[in-house]
Amino acid sequence: MDMPGGFEVDGAGAIMTFRGYVAWRMAWLGIVLLPMSSYALTWQEALRQSERHAPELEEQEHALAAAKSDRVSAGELPDPQLVTGVDNLPVQGSEAWNPNRDFMTMQRIGIAQSVTNGDKRAAARQMADANIERTRREGSMVRFSVRRDTLIAWLKLYFVNQRKSLLDQLDAESRLQRSALEVALSTGRKGVDADVQRVRQIQAELSDRRDELERDERADRSSLSRWVGREAASEPVTGPLPPYLASAGHGSPGLADHPDLAVLRAREAEAQAAVDMARAGKRSDWGMEVDYEHRPPSFGDMVSVQFTFALPVLTQSRQDPQIAARQQDLDRVRAKREAVARQHTEEVENLLANAALYAREMERMDREWLPLKQERVRTAQAGYRAGQEDLEAVLMARRDLLLARMRRIDLEEKRSLVDAEWRYVTSEGKP
Repeated sequence: MDMPGGFEVDGAGAIMTFRGYVAWRMAWLGIVLLPMSSYALTWQEALRQSERHAPELEEQEHALAAAKSDRVSAGELPDPQLVTGVDNLPVQGSEAWNPNRDFMTMQRIGIAQSVTNGDKRAAARQMADANIERTRREGSMVRFSVRRDTLIAWLKLYFVNQRKSLLDQLDAESRLQRSALEVALSTGRKGVDADVQRVRQIQAELSDRRDELERDERADRSSLSRWVGREAASEPVTGPLPPYLASAGHGSPGLADHPDLAVLRAREAEAQAAVDMARAGKRSDWGMEVDYEHRPPSFGDMVSVQFTFALPVLTQSRQDPQIAARQQDLDRVRAKREAVARQHTEEVENLLANAALYAREMERMDREWLPLKQERVRTAQAGYRAGQEDLEAVLMARRDLLLARMRRIDLEEKRSLVDAEWRYVTSEGKP
C-alpha cells in the first residue's frame, strides 16, 4: 500500500524509503516555514523601496520646503525703522550740551518705512514662484533618475541570476556525463580517458565562468542596495520583467514632459523674473518718515513728515547693463533648453533603433539559432551513442548551445536596459 509522501507499507510493517521520508519532511517544513519566508523582490517592489530609501529624494523634499518658506516673504516691504535722536543740540556757548534751553533743540522719535516699487515686488514674487516650480521639477527629475537607476540595478541582478541558472543546468549535465565516463573507465573501456579529460576541462571553464558571475552578482546587489536598502537587496529578485514600452511602432513621442526639459523651463521662468527685476530698477523706490519732536517745556512740540525718492538718472551705466546681463542669462537658458531637447530627440531615436535591433535578434534567436543549436546537440549525441561521433563533437555542440543561450540572455538584458532608459527619456512609467 502506498502512503502520501512516498511511504511504502507492506505486510511485515511500515517500510519508509529514505527518499519518501525526505520528501515528506521537506513538504512539512515548506508548509510550516511558508508564512515566515521573506518576500521576493520584484521590479515594482524595488521601485517602491527606492522611493522610501533613496536619500536623494529626502534632500529634494527639504529643498522644496525651503523654497515654499522663501515664498512667504517674497515681495514684502522692508521692515519699518525706528528713528530716534536729538536735533539742533548746542555745542558751544553757555547753553552747550543743554537740551532744554534752546527753542530749536528737539528730541525726536519716529517711524521710517522704505517702499519698494510694485514692479520689483511683483518680480520678486514671480521669482519665488519660479524657484518653487524649479525645485519641484528637480525633485521629479531626481525621482525619475532614482527609479531608472533602481530598475537598471534590478535588471542586471536579474540577468546575472539567469546566467547562473543556465550554468547550473549545464554543470549538472556535465557531472552526470563525467560520472558515466568514470564508470566506463573503471570497467576498462578503451578511449574513455581522453573523454574524461575533456569533460573535466569543460567543468573547469564553467567554474571560471561561475566565479565571474558571483563577482558580478555581488557588485550588482551592492548597486541595488544603494537604492532599496541592504535588507531588501539581499532578497532574491523574481517575477516577470517590466513590459517593453520602446518599439518601432511607438513613434517618437513629444518630450514636453521630460524632467530635464521641465527643469529648464522653470529656470527660464526664473531668468525672466530676473530680467523683470532688473527692468523694475528703472522705477523709483520711495520712503516715508513720520517724527514726533519734543522741545523744552516753554516751547511747543512738533511733528515732521518727510518723503524720499530714489532717482535712477544714470541708467546707462547702472540699470541698463544689469538688464542686458539678465537678458543674456535668459537667452542662455533658452538655448540650453533647445540643445537638451535636440539631445533627447536623438537619444529617443537611437533607443528606438536599438530596441528594434534587439527585438529582431531575439526573434531570430528563438526562431532559428536556438532550434539549430539544439538539433545539432541531439544529432551529436545520437551519433556518439551509435559510435559515429566522438565526444568532442558532443561537447562542441553543447558549448555552441551554451553560447547561444547566453547570447539570448544578453540580448534580453540589452533590450530591457534600453527600455529602462526609454522610460526616463520619454517620461513613460511616471512615478
